[in-house]
Amino acid sequence: MLSCVPFAIYYDDQNHINTFLLCSLITISFGFLLRFLTKDEKNAEIKKRDGYLIVVSGWLCMTFFGTLPYLLTESIPSFTDAFFETMSGFTTTGSTILDEIESLPKSILFWRSMTQWIGGMGIIVLTIAILPLLGIGGMELFVAEAPGPTKDKIHPRIKETAKRLWIIYFSLTALETVVLMFLGLSFFDAINHSLTTTSTGGFSTKQQSIAAFQNPFVEAVIVIFMFLAGTNFTMIYFGLKMKFRKIVNNDEFKWYLSAVFILILLLSFYRTHTSSSDFIHAFREISFQVVSIITTTGYATADYTLWGSFLTFIFFLFLFSGASAGSTSGGIKIVRIILLIKNGLLEFKRRLHPKAVIPVMLNKQVISSTITYNLLAFIFLYLFVFTLGSIFLSFLGVDMLTSISAVASAVGNVGPGIADVGPSSSFSQLPTSAKWILSLLMLMGRLELFTVCVLFTPYFWKRN
Repeated sequence: MLSCVPFAIYYDDQNHINTFLLCSLITISFGFLLRFLTKDEKNAEIKKRDGYLIVVSGWLCMTFFGTLPYLLTESIPSFTDAFFETMSGFTTTGSTILDEIESLPKSILFWRSMTQWIGGMGIIVLTIAILPLLGIGGMELFVAEAPGPTKDKIHPRIKETAKRLWIIYFSLTALETVVLMFLGLSFFDAINHSLTTTSTGGFSTKQQSIAAFQNPFVEAVIVIFMFLAGTNFTMIYFGLKMKFRKIVNNDEFKWYLSAVFILILLLSFYRTHTSSSDFIHAFREISFQVVSIITTTGYATADYTLWGSFLTFIFFLFLFSGASAGSTSGGIKIVRIILLIKNGLLEFKRRLHPKAVIPVMLNKQVISSTITYNLLAFIFLYLFVFTLGSIFLSFLGVDMLTSISAVASAVGNVGPGIADVGPSSSFSQLPTSAKWILSLLMLMGRLELFTVCVLFTPYFWKRN
């Protein structure tokens, strides 16, 4: 919050300087109060169950305090809307209730972008990286919060792993800021879009998103950084260490790269043949939208819902996919899709050879049955939450297409959907109850469903 003060001073938002100072004071005072109340628990052991509860309550607490700048500056006077916008920020979803973004003060826009940057790598990972006060229990917290079914270790110590991840994260943000400024963007626009690109969040300082700049070079740079942000950060680390063999041998990265490349080519040809666009223009539009939706960033340079029912349906399916595990993207994640496809295909062999042991392989290693069962449970839970959420929104009077796309976008942390919540629309017209449901779904999607859902099971609250 204090990082917004310089922007308030520079852009002459005098009324908001004291507001941000007050928000910071309230937040840090509450933190010190909790620290004082729990000072005798410094050496208490944090178990796996505690880790889940700390992560969920930590995200909820940060979201509640994150609403303060919106509420106290009256930029978003409604608590429901402020909570929705803040949850969308911290979970890097990118859904917004704002219809006139440019009218907001620069300091508020920077806070809006900062919520996504903080949420990108995870509040808890940040805490482990820079605050040793938690001490014991770091692994439990990291497992509960870290995205994806795999926990690749860059360094054996969890604290060092978190630091290395944040160094990569910060470096990508800084590099993109410099490049965007070189291409003509102001420092304010460059840093805001770098914050929300690296986090695959998608909040923009413009109501028209990236389309407002009308600059193909800016679009190309953002596409590259969106793709990198959707890559497993372990792969980026290996690339910096010149360990290219590990990247080449990684099944998920090969599928990720191939899927993005093939989809862009095929959809560009389709767009060329079904519209008046030439291939170069179609390639420019398609490549940006494909990478933006697959990485769950949610930027837009065009409204894909106006491209016909086929492309609209294809982009709707993209709302479920997500990019790599270990990245800042949301969705099901490509590694789960790979394992699901491989397991499905191997089931035909198992039918023909019921006594044979035919394991699922990933990166030339056998995947244990435990991971396979976890995968199937996750897919079931993902579809169940999607179905239940769509039913609730439909019950509240939201039309079917808007309901299913809003829920898919929320659980996948994507941002724009189709129908009334498409790239050229906002979520402002949804009922109040729908916004609270979507806020919960955004949190569930960001924390990989199980972390939140386990709190609603009777087993979690039973004493051992």
